[in-house]
Amino acid sequence: MPLHIQTPLIESDPLSQAAGRRVRLKLDALQPPGSFKIRGIGLACETHARTGKRRFISSSGGNAGIAVAYAGRRLGVPVVVVVPESTTERARGLIRRQGAELIVHGAAWHEANALAQSMLGDEDAFVHPFDDPMLWQGHATLIDEAAEAGPKPGAVVLSVGGGGLLCGVMEGLHRNGWSDVPVITAETHGADAFARSIAAGERIALDAITSIATSLGAKQVCEQALNWAARHPVRPVVIDDLAAVRACERFLDDHRILVEPACGASLALAYDQAEALQGFDDVLVVVCGGTTAGVDALRQWRDDLALMQGAA
Repeated sequence: MPLHIQTPLIESDPLSQAAGRRVRLKLDALQPPGSFKIRGIGLACETHARTGKRRFISSSGGNAGIAVAYAGRRLGVPVVVVVPESTTERARGLIRRQGAELIVHGAAWHEANALAQSMLGDEDAFVHPFDDPMLWQGHATLIDEAAEAGPKPGAVVLSVGGGGLLCGVMEGLHRNGWSDVPVITAETHGADAFARSIAAGERIALDAITSIATSLGAKQVCEQALNWAARHPVRPVVIDDLAAVRACERFLDDHRILVEPACGASLALAYDQAEALQGFDDVLVVVCGGTTAGVDALRQWRDDLALMQGAA
């Protein structure tokens, strides 16, 4: 039995009305650990356990660590998760609640990742948060389910951090005969490594992550994400943090599901009628989820960001 569940695919009346086109939602926020991450991470952890690994070590900005901790608890394998200082207290608590050992190290994910890599022993398995073909294979099941439910969408909208979800969705589109379906990617300013890389024609490393959407906080996307972009239609879109937070709040009102700003970036494209959606009558939005932000945090971010924009 896989560690992820098959999630609902629904047509959203509120988002369809806001976007002026049919918007369907793949609700991976309903996965047991709260995000799509468990699809690929669950597969990786099951595979490592079968090969005799005795401990899982991971680095994470939040959601990947929660998924590894959940998988380890379900499989009876100890877990160590290294997170950067930017990881919210809420996310840290959720990792600990699953029984994992939590280590906080570094200002950004790449520093946490370096420490996690240095801890590996012969009986340990490293579970990368986004750059692993096993993860992409697992994440592709999201499109397998969408293809089974049908019909074929005009475009897929998803958020990009390190690129793991993007790679999985691309793999799923191609193995289901949907290779002509464009992918519209959403990022926030200050966490837009993918959009900058597409513009430059090569992988760009951000100097720092300045967005509140810390789950998008990889300073550089995986190489496979750029490889896919070279052979599949992709439209990168970058929005501001306030739009992402407001989309989270509207989505909570409309669908009674709480997601974090990293996911709100995708939802904002539908709520705000982004130009990138023009020409598509049927859009499939991946509601990737995320549990690293609560209602109080969203409200505080909204107020702070609105004040900053007003001052500007």
